Amino acid sequence: MLNIGSLVLGLIAWILPIVSLMKYKKQTHQNWAILSIISISACAISLGLQIFDSYHLVKLEDWSALMDTMGAVAIIAAVLLFVTILLNILNLIIYHRKSTN
Repeated sequence: MLNIGSLVLGLIAWILPIVSLMKYKKQTHQNWAILSIISISACAISLGLQIFDSYHLVKLEDWSALMDTMGAVAIIAAVLLFVTILLNILNLIIYHRKSTN
């Protein structure tokens, strides 16, 4: 269940800034900052769920499962964090330019 929750929250972390970027020409979109905060929060919770899943495997002493999955989990966590930060910085730049014009 933790992996499914992590996946869903990771997708939310990417979808929210993409939706915000798609709507920036259509309206003033005053709530872009709230969407960015929710996006970063979803990313943080997603990473936290992955940590709890690894902790669960350690408590069970399921070392083979832990060794099999940690490489992929580390890479995917880094990609999730990098893309989420990149999308939210892009949102910040676009809306900052729009507000100064």
